[in-house]
Amino acid sequence: MADPDEPTDAPQWQLTMWTMVAVQVIMTLSFTFLSPVMPLFLPHLGVSSEAEIDIWSGALSAITSLIAALAAPMWGRMSDRYGRKIMVLRSAFAIGVITIVMALAQNVWHMLGLRILMGAGAGFSAASVVLIASQVPPARLGYALGMLSTGQLVGSLIGPLLGGILVDVTGSYRLPFVIGGSLSLVAFVMCWWLVPERFVKPTSEKPKVKLHIAFRAMASMPGMAVLVLVLMFTQFAVQAIQPVISLHVQELLGHTGNIASLAGFAFSATGLAGVVAVPMLGRLADRIGEREVLLISLFGAALLTLPQAFTESYNWFVAERFGVGLFIGAIVPTANALIGRLTSPDERGFIFGMTSSVYFLGNSLGPMSGGLVAAGFGLHWVFLMTAILLGGTWALVFSGVASRPAG
Repeated sequence: MADPDEPTDAPQWQLTMWTMVAVQVIMTLSFTFLSPVMPLFLPHLGVSSEAEIDIWSGALSAITSLIAALAAPMWGRMSDRYGRKIMVLRSAFAIGVITIVMALAQNVWHMLGLRILMGAGAGFSAASVVLIASQVPPARLGYALGMLSTGQLVGSLIGPLLGGILVDVTGSYRLPFVIGGSLSLVAFVMCWWLVPERFVKPTSEKPKVKLHIAFRAMASMPGMAVLVLVLMFTQFAVQAIQPVISLHVQELLGHTGNIASLAGFAFSATGLAGVVAVPMLGRLADRIGEREVLLISLFGAALLTLPQAFTESYNWFVAERFGVGLFIGAIVPTANALIGRLTSPDERGFIFGMTSSVYFLGNSLGPMSGGLVAAGFGLHWVFLMTAILLGGTWALVFSGVASRPAG
């Protein structure tokens, strides 16, 4: 018997899902290609002291997300008005061109300006989520968003490793920007040719809603405020660590000749674990409920982040990064699935645009806070701060999000 939740055009939503997973792999690879490179590139842009490198590593990551947070509601509204696919194309093209231009930066201020422009053109992930959520049957939403997240994890697995190896082999800190930007343009072409979208433009213009009123309306929905905070706090926690991983590996191993490759491997360990775990957790969410999987993921991520603050062995550090990856990658798609269930289909572009603002806010505050904490107190305190925040987020979900009714 046919599944009543499965649409008659199932092959089309499956084509969209799998193509967007592939596009997500490429886009995330292009982003994370630069993860181990940026902190090591800063001395070549005129940043010399360790404290300045910590702060600038955080600032360059933070500014892109801060600008993206301000732009996200506008792009969300435009996706509801003009279509989700065009927003994916817009973002992929802008990110590709700007990343290539970064290879020409002569000082850290040039890089800062380009990171600001990248933030203005961002919105790829949110548009991808809305594109998937608008075409996938409700019964498969957890699975589809889990696969989309798996695509991100695959990219985050391959990208840092390849970026680090490329630097060590070529000795160039600029070539990764050219290759990363070119990959984004490949994703643009793939989406243009392969992703179908039957978007019906709204017949009437929706009244514009002021941001503070929209946020107040979202907060009034049961559980929505907590889920928005989950997105912000999780991204804060994840991004606070990103700028210091290469520096922490350097602290553990000293100035070895292949430090970029080893740092890239430490980044990739988390993605490798996520590739294995996130699809299973996505299916588990469809079976037992997204709230329960969200709680499992937050608890596991907090528990395995804590010992990283005390580890003095590179091998143990990589093993702990792998352990975190078994849980951390499922948090955002599970929270997004819960948000999708609380939102009507014709408002999902705007709602996910609004939640993306908070998501990007976490992306922005996390790296800057991590850089400042590392500069002021030491790298180990960044991992402690992250573990405490993930534990607090678990408590918020436990007390503030209701379980899905049975049946």
